[in-house]
Amino acid sequence: MNLPNSLTILRIFFVPLLVVVLLTREPNLELWGLPFHFEIWGVLILAVAAATDAVDGYLARKRGEITTLGILLDPIADKLLISAAFISLVAMGLVPAWMVVIIIGREFIVMGLRNIASAEGLTIPASPLGKTKLVLQVLAGCIVIFSATHPSFHLLAMVLLWLVVISAIVSAVHYFLVFWNQVDDRIKQRQSIEIVLERKKNPQDVPIR
Repeated sequence: MNLPNSLTILRIFFVPLLVVVLLTREPNLELWGLPFHFEIWGVLILAVAAATDAVDGYLARKRGEITTLGILLDPIADKLLISAAFISLVAMGLVPAWMVVIIIGREFIVMGLRNIASAEGLTIPASPLGKTKLVLQVLAGCIVIFSATHPSFHLLAMVLLWLVVISAIVSAVHYFLVFWNQVDDRIKQRQSIEIVLERKKNPQDVPIR
């Protein structure tokens, strides 16, 4: 257990805390004469949790502490955080359910493609589209949470949600194309090897001069 992995696990612990704050719409406090209602806490939790995603990856690379545990937990923590946030927002009536189905469905599709690729000994690297999608998800989530008590942010929230849906679809198509190209190349390599082995087993008759 190192610092990057600890931050990843901390991100997972933020998930139930975020859900409780959003669904109970608590706490609503005043600190130093300033109102700190549930939407402020929700935005802070989501933003801090998302920040740990960038920090743990940076620290792992800089300190040479990339571990199997971290590789496994990091995408799980991201998906748990985003899924929990958007499902809670659906329950609050702030986000259309069909949008969340697309957003979460994309995560399962990409995870499935990566698992299949891994079983074949292939690797699907993270793309800039995927990273852009994650930034848009966090930004949209924060604005939607804030719009719960500030209706003037509703239009901006919907625009960001549409951008999230579009980026989810585009990035899913991109991952599928990368996956298909890699699998297609692997199939062609296997076919070439099988042809060579078949020729060795059944050599053609060579004419005697």
